[in-house]
Amino acid sequence: MQSPETAEEMLRIAAEAAVAKGGEDLLALNVSEPLPLVDIFLLVTGNSERNVAAIADEIEDKLIESGHKRVRREGRAEARWVLLDFGDLIVHVFHQEERVYYGLERLWKDCPIVPIDIAEPAAETAADPR
Repeated sequence: MQSPETAEEMLRIAAEAAVAKGGEDLLALNVSEPLPLVDIFLLVTGNSERNVAAIADEIEDKLIESGHKRVRREGRAEARWVLLDFGDLIVHVFHQEERVYYGLERLWKDCPIVPIDIAEPAAETAADPR
């Protein structure tokens, strides 16, 4: 098991990657109490199968580029619910309908929410035009 700081850094990388590809309704839950081998679940919503696949691919690419090893990936072919297991961080990228249907937020409602710290994109901080 890695340190909680490592899981939070992985969360930041994954969240930034998800937002970059149009991921919505990001929610991170600290599931370390009921699941001793996992620290954080990140839930992300995409608006189509293609969007879900793009979000999952970007998250996977960015975490691997950062030196984190993927343990398992499931659901990529259907792209309705893609699970990316990076050990202490498990990312669930859902199509809108699957996220409502499976309701992981309800299943894990007793787990604390982890704040997601996403850096502001450089394009939004435009230089002073003077």
